[in-house]
Amino acid sequence: MGKDRVRKLMAQHGIRARHKRKYIATTNSNHDFPVAPNLLERNFTATAPNQLWTSDITCLATAEGWVYLAVIIDLFSRQVAGWSMQPHMKAELITDALRMAWFRRRPEAGVILHSDSKNIGISCSRAA
Repeated sequence: MGKDRVRKLMAQHGIRARHKRKYIATTNSNHDFPVAPNLLERNFTATAPNQLWTSDITCLATAEGWVYLAVIIDLFSRQVAGWSMQPHMKAELITDALRMAWFRRRPEAGVILHSDSKNIGISCSRAA
């Protein structure tokens, strides 16, 4: 049986081949941007709500293309305080998540937002 016959039979029965995962690196470690001091020093324990927040970005492959998800989590309750999903990884992605967290939680002055984004970027893997 030839490739064309297999291709036609697969299409006829709605069968698709699994492809190898694609790896896209968007991390840029070589930058001259200022890096804020690490105030937590890996101590992620909060004794009350809205003392310590942490954030991260991930990318998700969808049928329409890549989307980026930014999430802010309260380290006391481990609940999502704010999030944003955009088709791009611009500053608006983070500021929207932070704005949502701020308006939902109304923290007092002094809340610490920790992020490991000193490399200004993330790495993405497309699922098969």
